This record gives sequence, structure tokens and C-alpha cells, in this order.
Amino acid sequence: MKAVVLAGGYATRLWPITRHRPKMFLPLEETTVIERIYAELETADRIEEVYVSTNERFAPEFEAQLADSDYEKPQLSVEETRAEDEKLGVVGALAQLVDREGIDDDLLVIAGDNIVDFAIEDFLAYYDRKDAPVIAAYDVGSPERATAYGVVDLEDDRVVDFQEKPDDPPGTRVSIGCYAFPQDALELLPTYLEGGNDPDEPGWFVQWLQSREPTYAYVFDGAWFDIGTRESYLDAVAWFLDGGTRVADSATLENAMLGSNVHVMANATLVDTDVERSVIFPDVTVEGTTIRRSIVDEGAALEGVDLHDAMIGAYTQIPDAPDAPGE
Repeated sequence: MKAVVLAGGYATRLWPITRHRPKMFLPLEETTVIERIYAELETADRIEEVYVSTNERFAPEFEAQLADSDYEKPQLSVEETRAEDEKLGVVGALAQLVDREGIDDDLLVIAGDNIVDFAIEDFLAYYDRKDAPVIAAYDVGSPERATAYGVVDLEDDRVVDFQEKPDDPPGTRVSIGCYAFPQDALELLPTYLEGGNDPDEPGWFVQWLQSREPTYAYVFDGAWFDIGTRESYLDAVAWFLDGGTRVADSATLENAMLGSNVHVMANATLVDTDVERSVIFPDVTVEGTTIRRSIVDEGAALEGVDLHDAMIGAYTQIPDAPDAPGE
């Protein structure tokens, strides 16, 4: 069995934090979002090869990351796009990858921006028992949240209806970006696309597929995070920190008050500063500032401001540095 990690998005909702980095590289304690997935796939005996599907814009970053890692399975597979308006769509990119890499095996497909509270091995064991297409499903608990995802209706564990991002969802159980497809289901991708069906969200393909052959849902409890917004990233950080704080040994704190769910990274300096539920990247300097529910990217310098629900880009200075004499 092969695996594909979907990492081709441009994460515009997280700009400026993700303007120059893939959102899958956002830190979670001592690792990153996507490295958690690599680690699980590396130890999964069923998985022989892992294709990391990304775009031309971020390919060098992924190449460098994989070259510096100890993982043996992941290899890069690059779609020919460099900007949001050139995207092939997830289904279109997956079909292109299957053709490009000559995949003729069962395939695990997982979104590279997902944090899931279940073992991939357990998901694959369930897939083996069903011997049919399988999706992972999670109850988000509210119809409002469900409108952003593919909503599934089940009889026992078989998918009997699937609605992608419905305005009026029939339930709150959604598909979460983890799929296992037998080889014969993958062979239907060209038929699906040639029929003029939506090439973007995988849910549209699942909706089309489940009307043609039995498709099942692996339902799990616990936690799930789709790292696509500031709020969802900070929620994932809070889950990892469990109400605590994480401060790098090389960080400097002078009269700094750290509340719950705060991550301060290497060589950051916080002076006369109050921080709550936020992430402070390396080499940040903050003085006389309040930071709430915010992300401050590397090298930023802040003084005398109140940040609430903010994202501050790398090397930003607030207030702006004064002009040099004569300018």
C-alpha cells in the first residue's frame, strides 16, 4: 500500500504567517504538523512508500525539510502550479499524481494539515476488514461548523449519503481528510474528472463514489484539528500544551507574565509583557506589550502595543523603525 500526504495548498487564510512557509511546517511543541504524519507513516508496516504532494512554489522548502530528516519513506511529488489561481484542485492533483508516479496499488490519502487523535495503523486495520473505500469521520458537534466540511450520513458504518459543505447540514458528523482507496476505486478518478465533476474537494469524489460502490466511515472520538486558520492552529497548540506553557531554554523573560497555552520559541525576548494563548516564534523581541490569541512570526519586534486575535508577519516592526537621517 502507498500513501499520499496532501500538502499543495497556499494557506491564504493564515497569511502573513504562511506567505513564505507551508502551513504544514507550523510548529507543535518540538515537531511540526506534517512531521507528526511522517512519523506515523514511517512506522506503519503496511505503507511502503509515501508521496508528499505539493506545488512548485513550496517544493524547495519540502526538499530541504526531507533532506534534513531521518524519515526514509517520504518522497516529493510536485504538481505544476505556483499560485492559488493555478491550483488543480485536490482531486485533480491526486489523479495527476497517481498517473505521474504510476501508482497501481491501494492508497492512503491524508491531508498534511490534519491533526487526528487516532493511530493510522488502527485506521488501516479497519480498512482491511472492510476491503472497500474508507473515510475517517468525526462529530464536530454543531451544524454551523459542519457547513465547512463534507457531512456524512451513516447506516451502521456505511456511508449512505455525503453532502459537501451543505448550507443546511443534516447532521454534524463530517469527513476529515483521511481516506483509504482500493486500487479499483483509484482507477475511477479519470472517469470522475472526465464527467465534469468538481476537481477540488475530495468529498465530491467520495459523494460520487459512494453512490456507485459501498463506502465506509471509520468514526473516531477525541480530538481533530484542521490547521487552516489562526483559531484552529491555536486550538491545536492548546491541545498539545493542555493549559500549560512551553518556553525555549534560550528565550529571555523579564517581568513577563505567561498565561495558559503559550509557546515561546528559541531566542525570543519578552520584557514587561503579558501573553495568553499565543505562539511567539524564534528571535522575536517584545516589550511593554499585551498579546492575546495571536501568532507573532520570527524576527518581529513589538513595543507598546496591544495585540488581540492578530497575526504578525516575520521581521515586522511595530511601531515602524524611524527613518535614518537624511531619508
